[in-house]
Amino acid sequence: MKGLKNKVVSASPGILGGTPVFAGTRVPVQNLIDCLEAGDSIDLFLYDFPTVSREQVIAVLEAAKEDMLSVVAT
Repeated sequence: MKGLKNKVVSASPGILGGTPVFAGTRVPVQNLIDCLEAGDSIDLFLYDFPTVSREQVIAVLEAAKEDMLSVVAT
C-alpha cells in the first residue's frame, strides 16, 4: 500500500499522531478495516464517515489485495 501515500492515504505526526488516515480527512484507515471485520458494508462505512469517498475505499481495498497477492506469490 506504499503507492497510496499522498494520494488516498496520508500519515502526519500532527494528525492523530501519525495514524494512517484517508487523505483530506481525519478518518483512520483502521476504521474501514474494523467496519468490514464487523460485517458492515462499505455503504454503511461511507454513511458513518461522509468525508471519505467510495473511490478512496476501493483504492485502499485494491492496494491491500495487490499487497496480499504479491506476498502470496513470493
